[in-house]
Amino acid sequence: MSSPTSDPIFLFIFIGVVTLTYLAARKGFGHDPREPPLAPQSIPIVGHIVGLSWSKFNYYVDLSKQTDSPIFTMSLPGQKMYVVTKPELIQTVQKQHKTLAFPPIEAKFASKVCGASLEAQAILAKNVNGDEGDFGLSMESYAAMRAALKPGSQLDDMNRIMIQEIAKSLDLLQPAKGESRQVGMYAWLRDAITTATTRSVYGRMNPYDDKAIADAFCFLPSITARKAIAARTKVAKAFEAYYKAGGVQKASAVAQKRYKVEIDNNVPLEDIARYEVGGSIAILVNTAPAAFWTLLLLQSHPGLLDDIRNEIDGCTETTTENGSTIKTIDVTTLKESCPLLLSSYQEVLRYRSMGTSVREVMEDTYLDRWLLKKGAMLQMPSRIIHQDANLWGSNVTEFNPRRFLPGEKKNRPRDVCFRAFGGGKTLCPGRHFATNEILAVVAVFIARLDMKPAKGDWKLPTTANTNVAAIVMEPDDDIHVEIKARQGFEDVRWAINLHKSEKIFAMVTEDSGETE
Repeated sequence: MSSPTSDPIFLFIFIGVVTLTYLAARKGFGHDPREPPLAPQSIPIVGHIVGLSWSKFNYYVDLSKQTDSPIFTMSLPGQKMYVVTKPELIQTVQKQHKTLAFPPIEAKFASKVCGASLEAQAILAKNVNGDEGDFGLSMESYAAMRAALKPGSQLDDMNRIMIQEIAKSLDLLQPAKGESRQVGMYAWLRDAITTATTRSVYGRMNPYDDKAIADAFCFLPSITARKAIAARTKVAKAFEAYYKAGGVQKASAVAQKRYKVEIDNNVPLEDIARYEVGGSIAILVNTAPAAFWTLLLLQSHPGLLDDIRNEIDGCTETTTENGSTIKTIDVTTLKESCPLLLSSYQEVLRYRSMGTSVREVMEDTYLDRWLLKKGAMLQMPSRIIHQDANLWGSNVTEFNPRRFLPGEKKNRPRDVCFRAFGGGKTLCPGRHFATNEILAVVAVFIARLDMKPAKGDWKLPTTANTNVAAIVMEPDDDIHVEIKARQGFEDVRWAINLHKSEKIFAMVTEDSGETE
């Protein structure tokens, strides 16, 4: 589907409106020579807007190559944007988390996406950046999320519910012996992961068990269309009923802690429900695409499937019960004994992630030798770092499943260059849960099922319509596949376990010193 800006008449009108807006705001957004260098625009004034519309997440990569600077300035109508392109400077940004702040941006985003009332917006805005201490809805919510999602017993409780739901979905998916079945791979993964994730978070009264609510969520987080706004209202109303019925009392630690913080800060119940729409986006939007690319790339990369199957088979426990063979896969053991699986997963995230860490400049400040102006936005697109041949080598644009093997450490950059989960104070707190879920569904799927394209050969779908709120690219079209029980495993019963997650799979720098 073409972009609206590809229509010449629309583009002419759009440029005219934006030009007037730009000229009105120009005085406050002029370029100071002490600021980062200006990035070139193919069209004066609106070139960056058109470039982002056409090239999406790849536009930052293109600009980075043109400017060849650790940081550059994008002048947008009414808004100045700084874009950081080098990991060393990103680390400096993360150390200045009060001056270059994320919480104010998240608060604005949450209010817009969730449709919160003015009263709830005021509550969220109080001490939003923690300048007055560790109190208020924003600061207390961060602390609650980090506490509930760090490796340990509370996360293990969620993980065990999640993996049992994954096991049920795979049982239902597997055809009878000697038969095959065709499914849309992405559609199946999205449904299975939505069920497993939401039941583990929201408990037995999970609102997403209502298919109408799960279907409504598919319109989120895009909120520009009337259907999407109606869908947001429908999901929020379901959460309001969930809270009134006491569902959160039977939910996970993370759901209970979030709810308690909101109650303690006097957020109206209707707005607690609205904010949970944003919480759902955070836990659901990226996991299914990440699992999709992992499963697809493991299947389509020559020879890789057999090598990873050998790893998984080697750590699978085999027992018998009443004459039946039972194979049990433990997720903790996978992380300890399957280096190629883990390397492939990390490479998928490097290869397919396109998230951008965003900050607001709270006051005029210097970043290294560059002046950053108050009110400007600062972005750190992961794709610039992940596609930098100077960091990753000449094969940076290729999927290399062995790139993250321990023995390849000397051939790849430092861990800070892996930005799939962000970094610093805003490092994704759900990364451990998401990793367990993706490894569980992918490993057990390929251990028990054979899969091939329903037609033709494996082909990676395009990603041009990926949602702006996503961190992992979303496929524009599903891949239809034919599945059947793995040859030689037709009569096997399968189980998934998770022992205590005492060993952290350290994908990012911050994890290397993290403890339970």
